[in-house]
Amino acid sequence: MTERRIFRRIRGMDTADGAGVKLKRIIGQPALDMLDPFLLLDEFRSDSADDYIAGFPEHPHRGFETVTYMLAGHMQHGDNHGNRGDLGPGSVQWMTAGRGILHSEMPQQENGLMWGFQLWVNLPAKDKMTAPRYQDIAPEKIPVVQPVDGVEVRVIAGDFGGASGPVSGVATAPIYLDLTVQPGATITVPLPEGHSAFAYVFEGEAAQVAGESLARSELAVLTRGESVSIAGGDAPARVLLVAGQPLKEPVARYGPFVMNTTEQIHEAIADFRAGKF
Repeated sequence: MTERRIFRRIRGMDTADGAGVKLKRIIGQPALDMLDPFLLLDEFRSDSADDYIAGFPEHPHRGFETVTYMLAGHMQHGDNHGNRGDLGPGSVQWMTAGRGILHSEMPQQENGLMWGFQLWVNLPAKDKMTAPRYQDIAPEKIPVVQPVDGVEVRVIAGDFGGASGPVSGVATAPIYLDLTVQPGATITVPLPEGHSAFAYVFEGEAAQVAGESLARSELAVLTRGESVSIAGGDAPARVLLVAGQPLKEPVARYGPFVMNTTEQIHEAIADFRAGKF
């Protein structure tokens, strides 16, 4: 199999979003505006309530999907269609905003660690006006495999190690893996050759990705290929490995609206103001 290599390295940029939630933006910043089909990747991590307590009050989305992966803490989501859910440690929400939804994500704690990720995944033009839907996935629904000694993998989306992730029906055929790698352990992960892919180290000092050391809070954009190797460093490390089919379509963005043309953005704003979401 053709092995992938590191094409670019990106460090997260400190910023704030929602009502002032402090976070690290990795994709969706000047150094990496997008990685088709991925529009944004944020990591939020703080044990200071002042950094997250204001949360993400009601806001609109259209034309893409949001993926929330909680590692610690509790966040409640709700929308203007009456959907409610509690995102706790280890849970995932894959929300397809489609033609429009008003959505909120609010902390359900006043102290302690709040830690997780939000990934934005673009929708193809043919699906941008589809009906909104949620895939709310409890931790126990996510399979955990140990393909080799010293490696544990949570399979959120895609197939790996004889397990299939619970996320289904996504146009970009995503792979979303959370790997815990012990020192001295090595794993080769197959990936669809044409998928865009990245690896992000989020725990431990560093991991070996494609034969190179990748530090904590550093994202590697990978070259095309059929597999990538990940190995432990001097201490245990956790790595997000994510891949998706690029859409290769025009992208028009305005805040929480992602469409294909400027005219469609104007339509989204008009529909939102008219209460059509």
